[in-house]
Formats: sequence, structure tokens, C-alpha cells
Amino acid sequence: MPADKRFLSGKGMYIWQILECEAGNPSEIVKQALAAGISHVFVKIADGIYAYGLNRLIDLPAVVVKALQQAGITVWGWHYVYGNDPIREAEMAGRRIKETGVTGYVVDAESEYKLPGKAAAARGFMARLRADLPDFPVGLSSYRYPSLHPQFPWVEFLSRCDVNIPQVYWMFAANPGEQLRRSVGELAELPVRRPPIPTGAAGKQGSWKVTPAQVVEFMDTAKALGLPGASFWSWQHARADLPAVWEAVAAYPFRPEPQPGPVPVPQPGDPDPGQPQRVRVTTSKLNVRSAPVVTAETARFMAVYGQTFDVEREQDGWVQIKTWVSRDFVEPA
Repeated sequence: MPADKRFLSGKGMYIWQILECEAGNPSEIVKQALAAGISHVFVKIADGIYAYGLNRLIDLPAVVVKALQQAGITVWGWHYVYGNDPIREAEMAGRRIKETGVTGYVVDAESEYKLPGKAAAARGFMARLRADLPDFPVGLSSYRYPSLHPQFPWVEFLSRCDVNIPQVYWMFAANPGEQLRRSVGELAELPVRRPPIPTGAAGKQGSWKVTPAQVVEFMDTAKALGLPGASFWSWQHARADLPAVWEAVAAYPFRPEPQPGPVPVPQPGDPDPGQPQRVRVTTSKLNVRSAPVVTAETARFMAVYGQTFDVEREQDGWVQIKTWVSRDFVEPA
């Protein structure tokens, strides 16, 4: 069984205009992603109240999403929102999530949401989104330094998000590590904190451009901070304008965290499974289908029928499963 592909880790890339990425060829996009060790991709699926990426009768995002997913790559859809009609924007988000088949969603909210009255728009948007998709993975992509953007409705968005995906773009500077450390520190001071998976720069503006050494520093810092992954904006800019930057990302050994699938139930005569395994629990009840090695996110969608586990909670939020499921476990239909 493949790993749970909803959650983000390792190296990621943003796709904005599909036709500017490998000429829109899904097979070539997959080929380049695999060659670069890209584990997750963000594909634009909507803009405001409108669907994005439709080309005549072809839904380009849906085609690319499917191709990447078939190659084992996590794909989330991203959506630039304005807050002028938040309910319709949220409805479009739900529609495009279903049409494209993405396994996570990113709300990209920026300057428009710093205007007066936009906190109410953020509340309305997230309430409508969560009414349709209560358990769907959702991330916020916005500013890297909350201290510089106090008008932005951080709490209204983050209270209903699962992950924070800050835009840590070091434009006209050369200190990505310092900026990332500041960003993570400021995000941790917000009233609502969510795990950060930062987005770094992989492009140019005017005479300024990202260097390979800077993207390495950015990923080095992400790893040093204990972050599970990092992404870059954007695919088309790196591939077309800065091939050396793309190669630096590709060469960097930022591996995704393991997302193991179910482990076979032990049978009589099997060797002892050894030391207990560890699993992070994010739900009040631990429901696991078939063995101790399973992520808590996966566990939310599994069930044990008439079986129990002996678990021990630790201070860091992990629990330790001390027994295997019993041998008379029956796989649910």
C-alpha cells in the first residue's frame, strides 16, 4: 500500500502556469520531479471565484495532479483569494478540490486581506470551507513576518488550518537562513500556531536573483530547525531562468519523512517484532488497522474491530504501542 500522500515533507515546488512548466507536458513534469527528488508539488487550481488552469475542454491541473500522484508525489492545490466574495471563493475551493483530486489545499491570502473588514471575510471563508471539508488538510500561504503585517487576519485563518506555509522570500537580500529563523520564531509567537513548512525563493526580480548557495542555506536551516520539509516558488522560474538553482534543489538530500503503510499482522511462528514502535497521536482515540507502524494521520481513517493496544503516553506528544494486534484480526471489507 502506498504511503499516506496527504501530508507534506521533503522538497516541494509550486506550479503556477502549467503551460510554462515543461510546456505543460504531464509526463515531462513527472520526469523532472522524480529526477529532482521532489516529494510534493503545489498546483494552482483556482483564483478568487474562478477555476484556474482550464484550457478549452481540458482541466490541466487535474491532468497534472493525476500524473504526479500516480508517480507517488503528494499534490496540494493552491488558490489565491481576495476576500471580496469569500463564500463563493470557498465554494470554488471545494469544487476544484473535488475536480482535481488534490489531497491538500493551500489558501494563498496576501495584501487584499490587510484591508479593513477582511477579518470577517476570513472567518466566513474558512467557515464555509470547513463546512464542506471538515477534515481535509488545509494550509495558509502568506507573509513570513507577522510583526510587519498586524492587519492580516492570522487567527481567523490559522484557527481552521492544519499547517502554516510562510512565503520566506529573501528578495534583494542574501540571508535566507536568517530570514527563515526569524519567520519561524515570529510564527511561533502567534496566538494560533501551526507547524511551519516554509516556501523559499527560486527566481529573480530585476537584477536580483537567487543563487544555488542560497537555496542550500535555506534547506540547511529548515533541517536545522527540525522542519519536515520546504518548498520553492516556483517551478517555471527556476527551470526557465535559473537552471543552476533547480539543480541545487535537485542535488540537496532533503528526504521526506517516512510514511509507512500497514505492517502485516504477525502469524504463529513469525519472529518477535522487537521493540515497540512509536506513533504520534493527534486524536483522542487511537484507532489502528493492522500494526504498530502507522502514522496518526493514517490512523484517523482506520479502525480496530474488537482489538486493543497497550499504549504509553510520553511528554513530547508521542505514544508508544507496546503490543501488536491479535492474530485473529480480520481485515474490514
